Amino acid sequence: MSVLELKAVASLTGVFIFRMLGLFMVLPVLVLYAEDLQGVTPALAGLAIGAYGFTQALLQVPFGWLSDRIGRKPVIVGGLVIFLIGSLVAANADTIQGVIFGRVLQGCGAIAGAIIALIADLTRDQYRTRAMAMVGMGIGLSFCLAMVIGPVIGSWWGLSGLFISNALMALAAILVVLLIVPSPLVSSKDLHSSVKRSDIRAVVTNPQLVRHFLGVFALHFVLMALFVFIPPALEDVAGYARSNHGWIYLAIMGLSFITIIPFIVISERLRLLKQCYVLAVAIIIAAVIALMAGQASARNLLLGLLLFFVAFNFLEACLPSLVSKLSTVGTRGTAMGMFSTSQFLGAALGGTLGGWTLEHWGISGLLLTCTIPTAIWLLLSVTMKHPPYVSSMVLVLDPASSHDVHTLGNLLAVIPGVEEVTVLPGGKTAYLKVDKRCLDTVALSRFGEC
Repeated sequence: MSVLELKAVASLTGVFIFRMLGLFMVLPVLVLYAEDLQGVTPALAGLAIGAYGFTQALLQVPFGWLSDRIGRKPVIVGGLVIFLIGSLVAANADTIQGVIFGRVLQGCGAIAGAIIALIADLTRDQYRTRAMAMVGMGIGLSFCLAMVIGPVIGSWWGLSGLFISNALMALAAILVVLLIVPSPLVSSKDLHSSVKRSDIRAVVTNPQLVRHFLGVFALHFVLMALFVFIPPALEDVAGYARSNHGWIYLAIMGLSFITIIPFIVISERLRLLKQCYVLAVAIIIAAVIALMAGQASARNLLLGLLLFFVAFNFLEACLPSLVSKLSTVGTRGTAMGMFSTSQFLGAALGGTLGGWTLEHWGISGLLLTCTIPTAIWLLLSVTMKHPPYVSSMVLVLDPASSHDVHTLGNLLAVIPGVEEVTVLPGGKTAYLKVDKRCLDTVALSRFGEC
């Protein structure tokens, strides 16, 4: 990558981190500190946790469309301003309804698609996958930081201070966009991030992809539902003071990352991804069972939380990769759009239904509600096909080549290790899916630069 590309990707990854920190920081503490709000019930507290997901799911595509019309930066800054306003509304609310309204406004700044499109505008095709990987790592980092920082800030300044910190992060992200992120001279189209109406039917009728859409829905449904119950349980059952919850999450997240390393190595090197995937989904059910026993036992509560995050962190890492591998190159943007929508819908319904079932059926009812979508997901994962062990690759074709697009596609397709080829109109770029174990890189280099 050039210096300009690194600057663009690093700064936009920082915007993602600020944005996601603001959304996730309230997750481990909102239920605890909402007790002081007027009109609070478990159902409304759950709705406050998941409310942002509804507007995120609804507005991702419209915001992306608008960024194509008026430019990326105005849309990104506008979305961050909306997020800032939502944070201030929630910070000044003295009722649970006011906090819910603030969370809805936070979600209205649905700028993920616009940020990814701006990254596409500011990076060359051959470095696009690397740039997206950096963004993915940033989002994962923001979730882990939020789980640790949220309880600390909550213990210092309460729920109002937590939302004010969200607003400050939004302000910092706005400054990064305006002062650091380069402005693209020409917007480019990226097959990895575009969404076409004509591709939606092909995506939603692909049973292998739909399995993973339902999977990410279930994963985030369970995550949000559990956090209606876990923070009070850590305080009441395990006896940990609110100010110490951050250290508990830090220890659990650290142990979970250490634990999933063998999963990742085995799944990739031994090509046992399906087996590890199924095991991770089964571990979520085991975690729910442990949490059921954890209603009266601190040890089982912590065990259930650790098991859940072991499975969550592994699946959160491999699900986007699987969707990318299973989707055809020309429909990858549409598939990832459907994936993100499923994720946000899961978060929205998980918090909402989790709070409702806790209020009406208690903790056992909430945990049963978590078990149902996970059990369906387990059945779907057992019956899925073994995923292809391929990697995405972008080939910038030799401009001196005299071959037409069709001929180039046929020549690339017969190279050992190349599983799928899409040559863009004009013959300047080719998107490939390759098996790196048997890829003939020498033959591939004759056609261009990766």
